[in-house]
Amino acid sequence: MSEIPAEGEPLLFDDPAQRGDGDFGTRFGLLPREKIELMTRRRMLAALNPFDEGQFQPASLDLRLGQRAYRVRASFLPGKRRTVEELLHETSFDEIDLTGAGAVLERGCVYVVPLQEHLALPPSIAAVANPKSSTGRLDIFTRLITDRSEMFDAAASGYHGPLYAEVSPRSFSVRVRAGSKLNQIRFRRLNSQQIGQTRFAMPDRELRARHEATPLVDGELDLREGLIVRVALSQESLGDLIGYRAQKHTDVIDVDRVGGYAVADFWEPIRARADKRLILDPGEFYILASRERMHIPPDLAAEMVPIDPAMGEFRVHYAGFFDPGFGYTTSGQPGARGVLEVRSHEVPFVLEDGQIIARLVFEKIAERPDVLYGEAGASNYQGQDLKLSKHFR
Repeated sequence: MSEIPAEGEPLLFDDPAQRGDGDFGTRFGLLPREKIELMTRRRMLAALNPFDEGQFQPASLDLRLGQRAYRVRASFLPGKRRTVEELLHETSFDEIDLTGAGAVLERGCVYVVPLQEHLALPPSIAAVANPKSSTGRLDIFTRLITDRSEMFDAAASGYHGPLYAEVSPRSFSVRVRAGSKLNQIRFRRLNSQQIGQTRFAMPDRELRARHEATPLVDGELDLREGLIVRVALSQESLGDLIGYRAQKHTDVIDVDRVGGYAVADFWEPIRARADKRLILDPGEFYILASRERMHIPPDLAAEMVPIDPAMGEFRVHYAGFFDPGFGYTTSGQPGARGVLEVRSHEVPFVLEDGQIIARLVFEKIAERPDVLYGEAGASNYQGQDLKLSKHFR
């Protein structure tokens, strides 16, 4: 790769002719790993340090924290006329060095961290982001911010500029460092009719046809603008252990330390009850699992989205992206449950076994990735049942 810009500097194409995407094929949709790698060669995607192989997922790219973080009083969006850097200069903040051993981000505080990656998207490519699965399971609230934007977790088509992460640990204080990966980004190639569009979900009729050919779930297919997901709270579904609740007073978790922590030091186990219910306490954080086992076909990706808030005062699934191949088994039967990160709001709320808790929305990949989830690299959650993040033994 040619010269990389310094942190905070604008990113430019090497040649104006590179503004097009003529060698991205003729299909539209989420870009697979091979096209994301092509974006790095075309400098539509560049970084302060060379990309490492582990960043590239089947249909997404892991983003890395930069060398410093800013502790701010509150979350913000820059709006259409300002950059993130300009807004930071207008507010009071503490600057934190993330080099070397890194630093601790305290629970309940809000931080803005410049990322190592920069974008120079052509008009036909937009991007969306979400926390990584491990980030969500640690209850680290993480969102992408771009300059001159009124939305989190999105980079508009044609965006040129730096990327920032808003990071707010909610249950545990965490240690991070330059290079730590908390969120991931996906790139969507749009045709001329899709520019400015915000909905890309496959319609239910197509999902039903796909399910009849290759099962998407192991039980009855329940569709409502996506696949309905129900919570498992019974011994019949999961056995005696049906979930975990985060403890309030714990040690710091190093986000780069895999398998280094005892479950009992951070989580309270939740056992199945005879009435197959769970009362969510306001403000508490829970790890639960779906009743369904699922499979994401090789040419699709999926995102777990909260169900209509009118159905319950709780939030579910802070990290909801599923790469192609998730849940694949050689038998062809769906092989992995969805893990649910749940927090109740305002009032106690009763969940019952089998209650609707989320939807799985599917989207087409422009081309099938050469490598699917579970086939290479760190696929920590392939074939999962109820499972905490990779940090716990």
